[in-house]
Amino acid sequence: MTPVLRKKRILEELAVKGKVDIIDLVNLLDVSAMTIRRDLDELEKQKKLIRTHGGAAIPETIIAEQSYLQKISEAHPQKVEIAEIAIKLVKDGMKVFLDSGTTNFEIAKRLKGKENLTIVTNDIKIAAELMDSKVEVIMLGGKIQNGVGAVFGTYAENMLKEIHVDILFLGAHAVHSTLGITSATLEKASIKREMINSSEVVYLVVDALKFGKKAFAKIASIDSVTAIITDQTLPVEVEEIYSEMTSFIKGVKK
Repeated sequence: MTPVLRKKRILEELAVKGKVDIIDLVNLLDVSAMTIRRDLDELEKQKKLIRTHGGAAIPETIIAEQSYLQKISEAHPQKVEIAEIAIKLVKDGMKVFLDSGTTNFEIAKRLKGKENLTIVTNDIKIAAELMDSKVEVIMLGGKIQNGVGAVFGTYAENMLKEIHVDILFLGAHAVHSTLGITSATLEKASIKREMINSSEVVYLVVDALKFGKKAFAKIASIDSVTAIITDQTLPVEVEEIYSEMTSFIKGVKK
């Protein structure tokens, strides 16, 4: 088989499966692993695929920032499921950081009945939700992202350097097996890294739709979080890929 036909066959496999492994291509095309790696490298230079650990995948569109109204209607049942799991990890007397986002907003709604709890947040909607509760609320100061309600910037990051919490529920735009945990902007990625540094335990709270995706700015590697809390729709084969890097806490299929 000529190199041209071999690469064409690789792209056909990608079109069907979305990702390919080197070992499978070796068996399929009856060539060496070195030859397959060379083919994949050349195809990546042509922007026809992206290299992954042990194989390749179809290039995906980078996820852009969405408004709060767009986010709140997306995967709402899954976010509720994640929130129900998350609140079981919160104990009386804890200091909890709720990152901005609609999944953490669902967690906030379920924690507002608590009394012996301190919640730190950079989300004005979460702070407003908890305003009339008995929970102690600490709101980060800084620049407010219009249309989203997230607070970020130098003031917020400096404040984070002065505190330490028991648990962080971290949000993200995308989770990728090789690119890690990513966000839509450099500013949001920066403040999320400070949140991780200020936290004893870090739970990434993301629905299944965010896996295998990528956003503009890297927050951290997947192994930097204690565990990922997600919903039960995440395919087992996807969970197995990420389980090599961190633990999972999922809802139970009904």
